[in-house]
Amino acid sequence: MQELHDAPLAPLTTFRLGGPAARLITATTDAEVVDAVRAADAAGTPLLLIGGGSNLVIGDKGFEGTALRIATRGFELRGTTLELAAGENWSDAVARTVEAGLAGIECLAGIPGSAGATPIQNVGAYGQEVRDTITEVVAYDRRTGDTVTLTNAECAFAYRHSTFKDQPERYVVLRVRFQLEDAGGLSAPVKYPETARALGVEAGDRVPAATARETVLRLRAGKGMVLDPADHDTWSAGSFFQNPILTDADYAAFLVRAQDRLGPDATPPAYPAGEGRTKTSAAWLIDKAGFTKGYGDGPARISTKHTLALTNRGEATTEDLLALAREVVAGVHAAFGVTLVNEPVTVGVTL
Repeated sequence: MQELHDAPLAPLTTFRLGGPAARLITATTDAEVVDAVRAADAAGTPLLLIGGGSNLVIGDKGFEGTALRIATRGFELRGTTLELAAGENWSDAVARTVEAGLAGIECLAGIPGSAGATPIQNVGAYGQEVRDTITEVVAYDRRTGDTVTLTNAECAFAYRHSTFKDQPERYVVLRVRFQLEDAGGLSAPVKYPETARALGVEAGDRVPAATARETVLRLRAGKGMVLDPADHDTWSAGSFFQNPILTDADYAAFLVRAQDRLGPDATPPAYPAGEGRTKTSAAWLIDKAGFTKGYGDGPARISTKHTLALTNRGEATTEDLLALAREVVAGVHAAFGVTLVNEPVTVGVTL
């Protein structure tokens, strides 16, 4: 294990923001991860886990504890069964499954971060979520001191949620196992309307998995959602806010507010989200509340490519970013009565 003191954390995040850690450990094996976690817990030291850093907002004062960077490696494909070490680069792993002619995660291409983070957030995009293919997650249980294997059901996946997110101090993900599909080189059935339009097919159709991946990468790049060090629109955490899920009553009240503000023909995006619940678009809410692409005149601004991404234009601090986020949350609530919830994990700060 590598150990550093007063170590900068900003370079380990896609926002490139945040102060230093009192101590930074880089672990390259599962055993090193477990040993570092056990040592921190035994000493009562605060612990921050870092994978790809694509879902972290770290305060400017940094972290007074041990930051553990999980840099484990492992990609094992047996037929249609895939096992990834937590530190594996997610986007690279998706590319390798497509090269192997397998379907199931091809529309999750280009998502930054590590494989171990995907079950925590139940990562999803363009009609796919990891809960659709994850069979098991191997994790260290800090409560019992054991390494355990959780089934898909035990992961309790929901929209951008899981048992790992529900109990953030309990589990440390070590390995993730997936069941993919051999469809003769074709993708899983295309579900997302935008993807279907871009591919020129109908929902439910299959296309070559490589074509699906390439199309998603183009769509993501057009929104600044594929990492590019030279493009400040990608100095972000991707989608900063979750798409709100509203009860029928709350959605009805929201629709009245939207039509009062925008006119009787206003039709906010609406997607079924379970019985008595409707999901709407955070990007639509942000835009219609007046926060358009490129909004802001400081070092933290809304992306010029996508209203759902808050970005560091190169000289921002975490407080600059949070000030913008709070402004957006307040503005959307004032306009539509809907409270946006941040997707990234905050460390030492709150909205």
